[in-house]
This record gives sequence, C-alpha cells and structure tokens, in this order.
Amino acid sequence: MKYYFTSESVTEGHPDKLCDYISDSILDECIKQDKNSRVAVETFASKDNITIAGQITSTAKFDIEKLAREKIKEIGYDNSNTDIDYRTCKIDINITKQSSDIAMRSRCWRSW
Repeated sequence: MKYYFTSESVTEGHPDKLCDYISDSILDECIKQDKNSRVAVETFASKDNITIAGQITSTAKFDIEKLAREKIKEIGYDNSNTDIDYRTCKIDINITKQSSDIAMRSRCWRSW
C-alpha cells in the first residue's frame, strides 16, 4: 500500500499566518487574565475584511477588535490597495459563550 504525505507551508505575512496570529493572541490574552479560560476561536481574512468567530468562556475583559488591529499592524498590513489596512479594514466579531455541554466535557478532559 502506498501512502502520500502532504502539507501546506506558507511564508511570513501570509493571510493564514495573520489569522493564526490573531486567534493565538486572543487565546493568550484570555489565559493571561484568566488561567481557566476556554477558547475556541477562528479567524478568517479576505480583501480588507477580517472575521473572528467562535466561543469563549472566560472572565477576561479586553477589546478584541483593538487587539486584532494591533496584530494586523504588527505584521505590516497597512495598505488596502495590496490587501488589508489595519486602520480601515472591516472586522466582524461573532463570539459567544461556550455551551454548557462543551464546557462540561472540557472540564472532564482536563482531569484525565
């Protein structure tokens, strides 16, 4: 039987890396403020538009849009003619509290 191994590799500044950086930064901020945070967040980037969605259960308080704009700026996206401008891009945020069923399972998994 023949197996093929495939993987994706993208370069620094690629929108996939930007999205991971934003999601990771949200997780980091939640954990920094509340070590018991449960975070399941995904970020999607398209021409001058960022969508952040998922579920968070945490006592952490911070401005997700502001954090995302800071991360976009850090990476160097500052021109909407080439893709995204951190100052003017549209940022859609759809984050809800984690369902109690998932939260219950998360606690069980952590105890193993």
